[in-house]
Amino acid sequence: MSEWLVLALAMVAVCAIVLIVQVLQQRRIGDDDDPTETPDVIEYMTMMIGVVYAIVLGLAIAGVWEARSAAQDHVRNEAQALHEIHERVRVYPDAVRTRIRADVDTYVSHVVTTEWHSMRTKGELTTKGDELFGKIRRDVTDYEPKNDFEAQAYQPLLDQVSAADAARGARADSTGATMPGVVWFGLIAGALVTIGMIFALQIRRTPRELVLAGLFSALIAFLLFLIWDFDAPYSRGIAATAEPFLMLFPGAA
Repeated sequence: MSEWLVLALAMVAVCAIVLIVQVLQQRRIGDDDDPTETPDVIEYMTMMIGVVYAIVLGLAIAGVWEARSAAQDHVRNEAQALHEIHERVRVYPDAVRTRIRADVDTYVSHVVTTEWHSMRTKGELTTKGDELFGKIRRDVTDYEPKNDFEAQAYQPLLDQVSAADAARGARADSTGATMPGVVWFGLIAGALVTIGMIFALQIRRTPRELVLAGLFSALIAFLLFLIWDFDAPYSRGIAATAEPFLMLFPGAA
């Protein structure tokens, strides 16, 4: 089932629950009840709860979006470092250059196919990817430059290998969820309290009030879904992609 279909169903379900509860509550209220008699302290508390929860939601969305952007940066940095290795080895002899470029291509192809699938489904990198990257490292570090020109290119190549290794490690650290379970408990509990305060204001069954209550509840459901979707940077709908690899290595897919 599509994640966006799940979102639509969740928003409809939340609206339906809120409206049904409100209608049932309205039937239990006598005709002599006056909604203008809601204590000022309840209105004040409702306003403050809404403000505090809005701030918490904003911080949560900013946090998961920053994590998603950082995950995409890790992919971009790794792809760029590998591309630099691929291009800078042109100063090496044909046999060495061909071997290093072939190993880089093999590693990138593994990343954008097998390893990316593992990241999406299991939340982890593959052992095969570690082995392929280790082979690139050995290709670069074990070569002994034969002249000054090759020696000048040797250290920058080592720097690019280190940069790619660091980016790969950062990518591995970013595969899981970024929001702790206790934060999710607070977000869901806050949503229930915030929506529950609607009933404390003695909202009536007029079309305008019911529509506003439903839209407010649907908005909270959408924001929670947005946080959940961003929470796993490589796994869900609006996720970091392997596009940097595919742009720099068109034949990798």
